[in-house]
Amino acid sequence: MNEIISKINELSHKYRDYTAQNLSKLIQIKSTSMYEKEVQLELKRQMEEAGFDEVRIDGLGNVIGRIGNGKLILAIDGHMDTVDVGNLANWTFDPFSGEIKDGYVYGRGTVDQKGGPAAAVTSGRILKELGFDRDLTVLVVGSVMEEDCDGLCWKYLVEEEKVLPDFAISTEPTNLNIYRGHRGRMEIVVKFKGLSCHGSAPERGVNAIYLAAKAALEIEKLNERLPSDEFLGKGSVTISEIKSGSPSLCAVADYAQFHLDRRLTWGETKESAVAEIQDIIKDMDATVEVLYYEEIAYTGLKYGMEKYYPTWKIPAEHIAVTTGVDAFKQLFDKDPIVDKWTFSTNGVTINGYYHIPIIGFGPGNEVFAHAPDEKVPIDHLVTASAFYAAYAYLIPLSD
Repeated sequence: MNEIISKINELSHKYRDYTAQNLSKLIQIKSTSMYEKEVQLELKRQMEEAGFDEVRIDGLGNVIGRIGNGKLILAIDGHMDTVDVGNLANWTFDPFSGEIKDGYVYGRGTVDQKGGPAAAVTSGRILKELGFDRDLTVLVVGSVMEEDCDGLCWKYLVEEEKVLPDFAISTEPTNLNIYRGHRGRMEIVVKFKGLSCHGSAPERGVNAIYLAAKAALEIEKLNERLPSDEFLGKGSVTISEIKSGSPSLCAVADYAQFHLDRRLTWGETKESAVAEIQDIIKDMDATVEVLYYEEIAYTGLKYGMEKYYPTWKIPAEHIAVTTGVDAFKQLFDKDPIVDKWTFSTNGVTINGYYHIPIIGFGPGNEVFAHAPDEKVPIDHLVTASAFYAAYAYLIPLSD
């Protein structure tokens, strides 16, 4: 195994420029959620060029590259859609230049998170060059629509494509640390019903905005008392949007609603989070609704899921985690940091719904996610491409 690990390290450095150039090509293609077609075709081309045994695009638009045909399945996932660039004045370079300079690749999506799939393509090339022949199938997945709806792509892969891996790696940015979980989240709308009347005599009506305001103050207090987990941290809730309506600007508002961003720590559930809000509004004419996402993918397929994304964490002693630690040690002769994400990932379905053991390991620092002047160190791409290949060699094929 020492010889294989040494060869993986050698090849990851040999293909340093190849990986950076592949990522640059992906960055030059704008690919917000539901508009990923062109970048998916480029990713497919790159997998084919790297010698993958099979490359296909599924009905939702995910690219699936296969190496090997073994009994066990390892999936390496990275989403190919990005957020938009925001205010261009905040950028000091073209977000879609894909420029390679001073040891970095620059542009929107370098960190969140086309860098991971680009490194995984190189891992596939390394595995093929080494004649990988373990009883393991490696799937590299370039997934879609994650920025709009975390995990929707994997709901489709599991339920419609019947892809059910034994292990998975998320290539979301971890700053080259190994991550084993993150808080869950859900999106909730609370709607308040009032009674309109002329604004000159507000006492005749019931102002829905006042109801919403009273509830908002209680939600602020709720946030302070939410439980905490030693590893994942504290649950949280915040109001991210508020709307109201009335017959005119000279009338009492008969309708109001606000949108809640709810982050769930270990032990919290959809039901417990909804019950907390229902308790706050129990004496009001108001309703609580967990939102549902349904949109049309670039393939033309309409698909959706409830916007409840479960909390998940993998025990530090789980083989999925210890294999990652072992791969890192053997490759780089030092101990990795094992931690968690602040944000949410496709892990909410991969493990949260389907209980597939998953870890995170990805190039780039998450502080650059969704931020201007996004860039990823090429050294991170090299490290990640070596890690994914080594993991495929080291994951046990039986208990």
